[in-house]
Amino acid sequence: MIKTKNFRFLKISIAISALMLLSNFAFAAKHQSTILVVSGWQDVNIGDIAHTPGLLHLLEKKLPKANIILWKKSKSEKVEQLLANEFPKVKIIHGTPETNPELMEAIKKADLFIHGSGPYMVAAENMESWIKLTDKPFGFFGVTFENPEKRDVEILKKAAFIFPRDTESIEHIKRAGVDTKNTIFGPDATFALHIRSEAKAVEFMKNNNLKHKDFLCVVTRFRKSPYWWSKPEEYTKEEIAKRTALNDKWKYDDNAKLCEAITQWVRTTKKKVVICPEMDYQVKIMDELIINQLPEDVKPYVIKHDYWLPDEAISFYAHAHSIISMECHTVIMAIAVGTPVFYLRQPQDTIKGQMFYDLGLDKWVFEIEQSTGKQVADRLMEVITDYKGALKYLKAAQKKVDVQYKQTFRLIQSILLAN
Repeated sequence: MIKTKNFRFLKISIAISALMLLSNFAFAAKHQSTILVVSGWQDVNIGDIAHTPGLLHLLEKKLPKANIILWKKSKSEKVEQLLANEFPKVKIIHGTPETNPELMEAIKKADLFIHGSGPYMVAAENMESWIKLTDKPFGFFGVTFENPEKRDVEILKKAAFIFPRDTESIEHIKRAGVDTKNTIFGPDATFALHIRSEAKAVEFMKNNNLKHKDFLCVVTRFRKSPYWWSKPEEYTKEEIAKRTALNDKWKYDDNAKLCEAITQWVRTTKKKVVICPEMDYQVKIMDELIINQLPEDVKPYVIKHDYWLPDEAISFYAHAHSIISMECHTVIMAIAVGTPVFYLRQPQDTIKGQMFYDLGLDKWVFEIEQSTGKQVADRLMEVITDYKGALKYLKAAQKKVDVQYKQTFRLIQSILLAN
């Protein structure tokens, strides 16, 4: 085991509380900290991609003196080039401590280990490796914990901090027996996504005669993402059949609500609609579930966008008037750039959607089985009528994100100073 100091931060006391109030100068005066981050779950989903640059940006902004190492789970030349361009000082490594000597060296060097945002404890094996090799602190930033398994609970009990991205997760880990004294609602790191590809966004707009704040974006989704389309070997025939049946049961009903809102938008404004993907498979279902279901007078106003990376997507969303999405991370990106957004929340899409209620965006969340297309369309018309009011409503949510981030990093600073 790598020798280090004991977990003084686990006994947060008056002294540690005082440390949380120290100035940035006092923190900078300490030796340069090294932070190891595990993130990057998959690269067929711009939401999953966006977690990583969001967290790296937060760390660079809040802890400018820190040395950051990224332990990336997936491999993608395009995504890693994107990260390298934006974060040239961040070293990216793969593998395990047993197979990659660089990882063993990174664990020896790191003062803190952070599990990045995700739908659950995606990197449980990585966390176990850290615990096995060192007693230095670790924690979780912007992770959903829905009915955590016993293995995850044991890891959570040893964490220095836990920042669930939704308050419902806090209740789940409490019920599992985890002490939550160092637990703070920490919104998904995608809220901090700062990378942009403005040139690509503007080029698409120019090619399709789109004007700034003059078009609607819409994102569709199945109830269960069909990962088996690309990796059938990872699923049994029974699993594929069950999930496909669920998707087939709901796909037309769900998307009919999008179609009703699109129709109302077009007939009221005579402005265009862009169907956008958050995952690569969604490009394949845009025609069947949306465009082919629209009235003939509406279809000419609708444009499809191909799969993209988050830098282009968030740049494009900044130009949209409004967005309607069944996907959670499109909603986050829209909020990040100040674009009004409605979330049609499917019950199969984990409890992560609670974060939007936590941020005070109740009016813009529609539980899809309890909502009608007319309700979504009517709310969209309200935003059109009072766009300034919608932006003010959105600004309040942005401020709440900032407040929560400040709280999480005060605790991270105190842990680094105490370690």
